[in-house]
Amino acid sequence: MNLHYISDEKGRTNAVQLPLTEWKKIQKELVEFRRLKNKKQFMLELAEAVEEMKLIKAGKLSARDAEDFLDEL
Repeated sequence: MNLHYISDEKGRTNAVQLPLTEWKKIQKELVEFRRLKNKKQFMLELAEAVEEMKLIKAGKLSARDAEDFLDEL
């Protein structure tokens, strides 16, 4: 990757410049990362919901009122 560091008058690096093709590649990877992160979060929450349903069916946990459930959303 061909990076150019930009410094202020005191010599402190405060920016990085990179080729547009590299920037576009990074943006695509970031979009994919966010998608996978959201999918992982969804799967974790779904697994928690399934576990909660098992506990309710086993009588170890009481079910919530549907209105309360919808209020959480």
